[in-house]
Order: sequence, then structure tokens, then C-alpha cells
Amino acid sequence: MKALVFNTFGGPNVLEYTEIGRPVIRPDEVLVKMKAIGLNFADIYRRKGNYHLAGEPPYILGYEGAGIVEKIGANVGGIKVGDRIAFADVPYANAELTAVPFEKAIPVPEQISLNDAASVLLQGLTAHYLTRDSYAVKENDVVLVHAAAGGVGQLLIQIVNLLGGKVIGLTSSSEKAAAAKEAGAEKVYLYQDDWKSQVLESTNGKGVDVVYESVGSTLSDSFEVTRVGGTVVFYGMAGGDPALVDPRMLMDTSKTLTGGDLWNVLTSREERVIRSRELFRWMEEGKVRVAAPTIFALKDGQEAHRYLESRKSTGKILLIP
Repeated sequence: MKALVFNTFGGPNVLEYTEIGRPVIRPDEVLVKMKAIGLNFADIYRRKGNYHLAGEPPYILGYEGAGIVEKIGANVGGIKVGDRIAFADVPYANAELTAVPFEKAIPVPEQISLNDAASVLLQGLTAHYLTRDSYAVKENDVVLVHAAAGGVGQLLIQIVNLLGGKVIGLTSSSEKAAAAKEAGAEKVYLYQDDWKSQVLESTNGKGVDVVYESVGSTLSDSFEVTRVGGTVVFYGMAGGDPALVDPRMLMDTSKTLTGGDLWNVLTSREERVIRSRELFRWMEEGKVRVAAPTIFALKDGQEAHRYLESRKSTGKILLIP
């Protein structure tokens, strides 16, 4: 089968589209013919050598995708050949075929395209747990979303809206601000402006109820625009490490700092199926819309990586075998 591999860490040029052996499935796995593969920043970190990576060279990136079941392991029940499944956390997905453990195989409803399933699972389930578990969004909550035009950002905006909250978005350009507003943000401010003053002014000096903080280096700023008794949810550091948080500040302002990581939530097949089922239902009902992805052929993986690293994209990038 064909796969996108690399033998040494480095830039996009280390990626090679080449022939490798087909995966041999274990009794508790299914073999999936890949139709769409999600590209994420984690793949870039792994390619550079600064993020955990499964296996030995030649390395195969990709942890998210969707496809058709081609073969079933001896111990697998409840899935048959021809079923449409997706996954968010299975390695070696940058290939024509992927071995997927049964517990990580998520059924895809007929109404949901495989491209949409591959576009939404990782980021959609992240937005789901952030708004359901890390901080349960309530009616009329004012929510600040960092990187509001990104994949998780746009989904956060939509889910906050359907749960009755109101969103203020932060992003880096007028083009991305337009994307955040299209997703449903009431107001969007730019990082290069005095966004803290703008957020406080828009909340009459009170501050927001919760901040979804994915930049990292802006963590202290996020606390400054959070109301007394409010919450900051820290779930990423795309802009660098955060400054240390003073516990005395948390005590004096009754504010809460909580962390979030999807892998602490997706601990069983039941969790995966229940959460994805609600996400897919919201999509079927038109309450959550997945922006049209940017599509590259899997063989053009180098180009796709360069595009993602350019930070020009506002939605999902898919690789198609």
C-alpha cells in the first residue's frame, strides 16, 4: 500500500510518499480503507521530533480519519465489512489502510460524509468536552474564545451558541475575524489591538464568565479579562508556554484555573460513541456546521504541511489517499 512516511526528523521535505507493507490486524482490530485523513499541528510537532510519536522509522503520521471497514479481527463484534467508521486517536493514519482498535472505531451516520467525519472528530470532541466538562456553558454565559477562527475555535463558537452562551472571539487578522463572525461570534477583536480593554469595555468592566485559552503565552491576560469568580480553561499553548499562575491571585479573586486534555476524556468506546453521537446529531440538525476543508492528495503531504505551518488556513486540512 501507499503511505506518507519519513525516516528522519525535519521540515516538510522529509516526507515521502512510498510503498510499504499492509498492516496486519490483531484480533481486536479492524482494517480500514482510508477515505479522508485529518491533518493537525500535532503531526507537524511529531515530524519535527518534539512530540510523542508511535513506532520506529519509517514513521507514519496521522491520528485522525475516516473510511470503510475492509476486514474484521476475530474478536470484533458489532462492526461488519463495509461499515463507515471514523477515529480521533489511532496512529499510522497517513496511509491507504489503517489498523483501528475496536474501542476507537466510531460509527459514522449515513447523513454525515466521511470528509466531515474526518474534519470534525478531533476538534469537535475537544470542543465538546471543553463546553460540557471543563466548564459547563450555561444560558447567557459570556465566553471568550482564543484563536476563534481555528478549527476548535469555530466549533467552540457554535457549541457555546447552541448551549445559550454568547461568544467574544480573538484572532490575528481581519480575514480570520470574518470567519469567526461567520461561525457565530458576537464580537471579534484582534490580538494586535488593545483587546483586553476591548473585552472589558464590552462586558461593562465586569469581565467574561469563562475563557477558553489555547495560546498559552496569553494566560495572564486571560485572567485579567475574567470576572471575579470566573474560570479560565487552559487546553493549549500554540503561542508558547504560559507564565506561572500565583495561587494567591486565584484566592483573592475567587477565579478558577482548570486544564483540559481530550485523552483524559476519551477513556472508553462508550465515551467515544456517546460524545460523537451528540456531535453528529448537532451536525445533522444544522446546529453545528463544519467549514469546507482544504483538501490535498496524500501524495502531496509536503505541500499540505507547508500550508498548515503558514497559518493561513482557517478550517480543517484533509489528506485524501
